[in-house]
Amino acid sequence: MRRFLKENSLGVVFGVLFLVVLGAQAYAGHATFNQQQLTEGLPPISLGRYLTSASFGADVAENWQSEYLQFFLYLILTVFLLQKGSPESKKPGESGLESDKEQKVGAFADENSPAWARTGGWRTRVFSNSLGLVMGLIFLASWSAQSIAGVAAFNEEQLADLQDPVTWSQYLTEPDFWNRTLQNWQSELLAVASFAILAIYLRQRGSPQSKPVGTAHTATGIEG
Repeated sequence: MRRFLKENSLGVVFGVLFLVVLGAQAYAGHATFNQQQLTEGLPPISLGRYLTSASFGADVAENWQSEYLQFFLYLILTVFLLQKGSPESKKPGESGLESDKEQKVGAFADENSPAWARTGGWRTRVFSNSLGLVMGLIFLASWSAQSIAGVAAFNEEQLADLQDPVTWSQYLTEPDFWNRTLQNWQSELLAVASFAILAIYLRQRGSPQSKPVGTAHTATGIEG
């Protein structure tokens, strides 16, 4: 167990932090929701009821979809686009899908290569893009979940204000949906751009996401 935790400490720590923060969000969101209920002269609800509410579901899903959009775009765009001096970029002249030899696929696979990297054909094509495909699918699934939970939460507010509810397709054109969506997208895109550019000039000693401390600012695609 100790060896497992040591070899997988990054994933374990982030998993634990995720659960802690999600729990904290649930408690804070529950308190905020009940404050709003009391303001509107409505009875408060239990934590369990809040966790199954459309309001909580929409809040969670809107953050998830933006995170996976960030990863999906980052994976795809860094195949072809460059940022001189950034460890997050390929070196100049190396953009593109790279050769089979460089990627160790088909005839160039070695004994440790995954089976689908060796077989060729559609299996190798799918496996070659599997990370981007899964990230993209998770983004679409969480964005769909946001829209479904969001329309339910929106209609609860509509009914409370004695206004007509809207359909799911109508909600997709509502400012509420796009406000929830775009406020997360812009923050994720800013974060990625900031990291890629700041990593040109700044360092974090010992981190594989940073260049070695003494590496030149112009060095590209070099990680510590």
